[in-house]
Amino acid sequence: MARKSKGRQKVEMVKMNNETNLQIIFSKYRAGLFKKASELSTLRGAEIAIIVFSPGRKVFSFGHPCVETVLERFVSGNPPQATSGTMKLIEAHLNASVCKLNTQVLNQLEIEMKRGEELNHMKKTNENQCWWMAPKEDMSLTHFNN
Repeated sequence: MARKSKGRQKVEMVKMNNETNLQIIFSKYRAGLFKKASELSTLRGAEIAIIVFSPGRKVFSFGHPCVETVLERFVSGNPPQATSGTMKLIEAHLNASVCKLNTQVLNQLEIEMKRGEELNHMKKTNENQCWWMAPKEDMSLTHFNN
């Protein structure tokens, strides 16, 4: 069975002369471009601004989170604010990690404080049993008479 079409072929990149066809093709390409930009911002957390002028001199734009925010960041060179979903996710992960580390440190501190109390108790018990280890200022004459 012979193929009826030649399949998808490369289209030569030249400006079209027919204004109606030019507007139709522009609308299709614009829709595809905005769709890809939306996918990129959604799937990868990118902040995007696209401004397109049609052959009829109309302005079309797409922006995530919005065109003005992205352009302001571009012009000023400011780093991203922690308002995007990705930044909030990163911040939440960091906060969770910090909380986990704080809990571990507090648990270890509590263990060490108990150990210190036990050592102090053992030291006092040992001093009572071994009077000769006590500081001489704390000794009375009864210790020396024994």
